[in-house]
Amino acid sequence: MATPPVMISAVDLFCGVGGLSYGLQDAGIHVAAGVDLDGACDYPYRTNVRAPFHTRDIRNVTVEELNGMWPNGAIRLLAGCAPCQPFSSYRRGVDTSNEVQWSLVDEMRRLVEGALPDVVTMENVPRIGSASIFSTFVARLRELEYQVDFKSCYCPSYGVPQHRRRMVLVASRLGDIKVPKGAIAPANYATVRQVIGTLPPVGHGETHPSDRLHKSRTLTKLNLERIQRSTPGGTWREWPEELRAPCHRKETGATFRNVYARMVWDEPSPTITTLAYNFGAGRFGHPDQDRPITLREAAILQSFPPDYEFAAPEDPVQFAPLGRLIGNAVPPRLAGAVGKAIVEHVSTVVGPVRKVRRRATVPAAR
Repeated sequence: MATPPVMISAVDLFCGVGGLSYGLQDAGIHVAAGVDLDGACDYPYRTNVRAPFHTRDIRNVTVEELNGMWPNGAIRLLAGCAPCQPFSSYRRGVDTSNEVQWSLVDEMRRLVEGALPDVVTMENVPRIGSASIFSTFVARLRELEYQVDFKSCYCPSYGVPQHRRRMVLVASRLGDIKVPKGAIAPANYATVRQVIGTLPPVGHGETHPSDRLHKSRTLTKLNLERIQRSTPGGTWREWPEELRAPCHRKETGATFRNVYARMVWDEPSPTITTLAYNFGAGRFGHPDQDRPITLREAAILQSFPPDYEFAAPEDPVQFAPLGRLIGNAVPPRLAGAVGKAIVEHVSTVVGPVRKVRRRATVPAAR
C-alpha cells in the first residue's frame, strides 16, 4: 500500500506583509499562521497570503499557543525573519546588543526548544552570521538534534531582481538539509527593465489612476534638477558644482556615490530599503523618468507580484509606512526557493509531500 502524502505546514514569525509566507506557499507549503507585532501587516498578510494573522509580540507567545497553530498530522515548519536592524551593515561599529530587537532571535530559539518543530528556517542580513546570538542559536539547534545549514545567498541567483544578499538558515530533525544554491546564472539575472520596464509612466508627485501604489514622491525643485542631470549608473559627480550637496564638497563625500542616483535598466536594482521611494536615500531614481521609483516598483523589485495589496482600500497610501513594509519584507522568490528545498528534503526523508495551494478565502483576523 502506497504511503499517503504528508502536508508541510508553516508558522511564520515576524511575518510582516507576508513575503516569506507567500514564497513558501508558491512552493506548495501550507501556511497555518503569521505572527507579527505590527498591526499594519494584518490587511496585506490576510489579503495576499490568505492565512490567519496574529498581532502579537513574540515575547508573549507561548509554546502551547504555537503548537495550537499547526494542524494535526502535518510536518511542522517554523519560519521567521527577526528584525534585521541590529545586524545591518548600516550599524557598523555600533554596539546594538542591548537593543530590544537583538534578543528576538533568542525568542525564536525559545519557541524552537519548546515546540521542537520538524523543520526551521530563518532569514536575515548576512552580518548576523558573526553575531554571538546567532552562534548560540545554531549551537542550540544542534544540541536539539537538528541538522543545520546556513549561508549568505545572493538574491539575483534566486530570481530576485535586486543586488541583495541575505543569510538563510535551514535546520531539520528529519535528516540532512541544505540551503538551496541559486540556480540562475549572471547572464540570466532578472533586470530592472524586465520587471518594471512596461509599467505606465508617471511624473514625480503623481499616482497612476489604475494602481494607487504606482505613486512617486514629489521632488523639490533642486532634486528635480539633480535627477535631470543624472544618467543611469552615474553619480552626483556628473552635476555642476551648484547642484552638489554640502556633504559632496567634503573629502568624505566621495564615498557617497550611490545616493541621488538613477538605477540601470539592464541590471538588477540596488537593495530595496525602507526608503526606496526617496531619491536622496540611494540609487532609487528611475532609469529614464525624472522621478524616484514608485512604491509599486519597489515592491516588484522585491519580487512581489504586481497586484500584491499593501493597504486596505479605505486607507491612504503613505510613503513612509508602506516603504517600511516593502523594504523590510523577505523577497518572495528567495522564500520560494527555500520552500522548494524544504519540500524536496521532506519528500526525500519522509515520503511524498502533498502540495497545498493558497487559500481562496480570507480568514477573519485573530
